[in-house]
Amino acid sequence: MGKFEDERKAMVELLRKRGIKDENVLRAMEKVPRHLFVPEAFIHYAYEDSALPIGFYQTISQPYTVALMTEALEVKPGDKILEVGTGSGYQAAILAEMGAKVFTIERFEELLKTALETLSKLGYNVIGMVGDGSIGWSEFAPYDGIIVTAAAPKIPKSLVNQLKVNGHLVIPIGDLEVQELYIIKKIDEHKLDIKKKFGFKFVPLIGKEGWSEEKSKNNGR
Repeated sequence: MGKFEDERKAMVELLRKRGIKDENVLRAMEKVPRHLFVPEAFIHYAYEDSALPIGFYQTISQPYTVALMTEALEVKPGDKILEVGTGSGYQAAILAEMGAKVFTIERFEELLKTALETLSKLGYNVIGMVGDGSIGWSEFAPYDGIIVTAAAPKIPKSLVNQLKVNGHLVIPIGDLEVQELYIIKKIDEHKLDIKKKFGFKFVPLIGKEGWSEEKSKNNGR
């Protein structure tokens, strides 16, 4: 564990150098053991700043991307956050470590089961379901923030509708090859403030307000 703690600290220092300023994000990433969220074959790469495969053609995002997206959410303790795309559960762990109440949706039942088991072992009470994340989770709406860890062709209206006024939606938007990271603040029910960061590549968001599974497969997935 000592070795991993040192590597975790080194990862956080790299994130600082890359421009991450939110100390709450950095503290959470220094505490959450990323190596427990990656397959055993990749455990020694867990603290490199790179995405890693987790099965089902899905990945655990690189630490910088996790930090950037989390920082953009402006999470406060007690915030209700919807995560679309549970994956490994690492992003949910960071949010929970920051004091958020996390609801997460995953398309693949086996990934969700594994993620929730890991989160529970670490003491994080995250609520999850298998479903179409592109249409959100209306049962627990509205949310203080929504984070989408897969790329959509356009901003899903359902997610905007489930966001509180002054809340943030962070989502990659683009084609299946490259996307911009949209950081959206809901000013009121009719107005959004949108900032964009360039040069990202996420797995596709499959669903009613995302990509069709057939379309994503035809693109070489």
